[in-house]
Amino acid sequence: MIINPLGRHRELLTTAPEFRRRFRTWRGERPFWAGLFTFGAGLPILYWPYANLDLGGIPLALSTTSGAGSLVIGVLLLTLGIALCCRPHLRVFAGVATLLLALISFPVANFGGLFLGVASGLIGGSLACAWMPPTDDEPPTPTPPNDAAATAVPAEEG
Repeated sequence: MIINPLGRHRELLTTAPEFRRRFRTWRGERPFWAGLFTFGAGLPILYWPYANLDLGGIPLALSTTSGAGSLVIGVLLLTLGIALCCRPHLRVFAGVATLLLALISFPVANFGGLFLGVASGLIGGSLACAWMPPTDDEPPTPTPPNDAAATAVPAEEG
């Protein structure tokens, strides 16, 4: 007797091309790259104040009194990055908030995560503010045929 360990969730298992197609469709319906850049802006802002680096025996500490500010700004940027991917209708609010937090992180959070957080935050916030949802008038992107015979060039008629 064979028991299916996945039970009724068998349809979740798809092939790689099917997964890529579904992911591309999902990604096209939301400001995915804006969310990714915004999420990426929060990581260096969170990392640098709490990192203990050692350069040739000399400890390098970027810990300042703004460690709490870095924590708050980093967590908010991570949250806004996730919100952009999950809630595309919040794109303008999240974009403006990302731009403001990225600019505030420059003086508060060790030059905005050594300029990496500021740059990524400004790009992500700008992309979020500029993104427009797809309209229903746009035709869907054509899927390439899997059949080699379908891609063959027809013979010329004389």
